[in-house]
Amino acid sequence: MLYYLFTFLDERFDLAGAGVFKYLSFRAVAAAVLSLVITVLYGKQLIGYLRRKQVGETVRDLGLEGQLAKQGTPTMGGFMILLGLLAPTLLFAKIDNLYVILLIITTVWLGLVGFADDYIKVFKKNKEGLKGKFKVIGQVGLGLLVGLVLYFHPSVRVREYMNRAVKVEDVKRDENFAVRLDRTIEQSFAYKDVKSTETTIPFLKDNRLNYSIFTEPFGAGGLTWLVYVGMVILVITAVSNGANITDGIDGLAAGVSAIIGLTLGILAYVSGNTVFAQYLGIMYIPNSGELVVFCAAFVGACIGFLWYNAYPAQVFMGDTGSLALGGIIATLALVLRKELLLPLLCGIFLIENLSVVIQVSYFKYTKKKYGEGRRIFRMSPLHHHYQKGGIPEPKIVTRFWIVCIALAAITLGTLKLQ
Repeated sequence: MLYYLFTFLDERFDLAGAGVFKYLSFRAVAAAVLSLVITVLYGKQLIGYLRRKQVGETVRDLGLEGQLAKQGTPTMGGFMILLGLLAPTLLFAKIDNLYVILLIITTVWLGLVGFADDYIKVFKKNKEGLKGKFKVIGQVGLGLLVGLVLYFHPSVRVREYMNRAVKVEDVKRDENFAVRLDRTIEQSFAYKDVKSTETTIPFLKDNRLNYSIFTEPFGAGGLTWLVYVGMVILVITAVSNGANITDGIDGLAAGVSAIIGLTLGILAYVSGNTVFAQYLGIMYIPNSGELVVFCAAFVGACIGFLWYNAYPAQVFMGDTGSLALGGIIATLALVLRKELLLPLLCGIFLIENLSVVIQVSYFKYTKKKYGEGRRIFRMSPLHHHYQKGGIPEPKIVTRFWIVCIALAAITLGTLKLQ
């Protein structure tokens, strides 16, 4: 909203300094700082309120060191993250941008699903929380919405370049067709913003995959949208569940999410900048640069939450925060056409998810075969395996952060490894 206000003041009254709001970098920094301030200041008030209302975590004795000391620690702290993210976004981003709108919907949608789960656990005294099928319905519903919008909305396009001159009549026939004259090399670049289901494949020279290859060879090109929407649903469900499972020890999910959010912010910047997109040979996605403001607020909110969530935690984010964090990361990657990079970038979420799947599957298999269930890990998710091994929580979290930073660096490195 401030963007429109100061743009109006700059254009109408030539107000000194108002023009700075036109710069994406300024608005991103402002969003990050405000997000951090809101989260830290509001967090103290929220923790006090949750304690007065006795909105505390119910801890089961799993034999983990220091676990029972967390009994009664306030939960639902995810509201700190949601407020710290949404307020700066509404103030500094262009809120008529389709991608920003999608991310706001994602944040609120999964925040409400997570809140329902936390509410049932805390106030209904049901340790199981919201039934799994209802969580999945919420995730699938969001995936369906995001997938349909990204596939069918006319403003969701990518830019295709052709190194050749174009005729004026071609430009007049198609409003999405334009020409830019690069005088430094005296060559005309023709480009056209087109609807596309292309995405990025890491580490390959021709690093694009079009989802239509799964349908067109069989004469079913009209069903490409089903494949694409199905992929969107899978990505959102998997990543949101991964973030939810990772949120098991103090500071882990928030720290990992901040690192991933910063990486996606960099990807949003280069994908929404024509110069960097051409230089790196990646897809230029019109209007995606505005997501840098959202990513900055996202990182600020996660870091602000760590102020209270770092070991020993004064508050837990609960599903209110963790489901929303995962859904936001997934939607950002889908908008930027980088969803196939998520197994690498979100490697921590992936391995945490897999550790649970492997543990449960192996336990059921051995119980059926040998009459008793056996385990591969001391306990799942994986962070509990290391806790059972006697490694202190802060060391586990720090090492997971280090691994996440390495994965983020490799992810960014794929921009040139083509």
